[in-house]
Amino acid sequence: MGNGSDYRRGRDVSAAVGLVPGQHSSGGREELLGIFKRGDRYLRRLLVHGARSVVRQAAGNDDRLSRRFKRIRAARGYNKALVALANTLARIGWAVLAHNTTYQAV
Repeated sequence: MGNGSDYRRGRDVSAAVGLVPGQHSSGGREELLGIFKRGDRYLRRLLVHGARSVVRQAAGNDDRLSRRFKRIRAARGYNKALVALANTLARIGWAVLAHNTTYQAV
């Protein structure tokens, strides 16, 4: 990922790692497919394992990231929520690098 300047936005980083759904859209009709596991397998694996460690701490926390995970888990299931959290972590990592700032949980 470097210093983040190679990507225009966080979604580009997630797509490069392989954490976003594939798209098959035409004529104003959007169709999202499953997660495309393309890109850097090692970095994707690290992000998913990092998301697992965040989930272990989410049970006792009531911060924004923990509430988001719990909401997605209730709607979609554990593994999909885990990949969604890994996607969020990749985007947060890009924002921290691209804007040269520190992460501040809200």
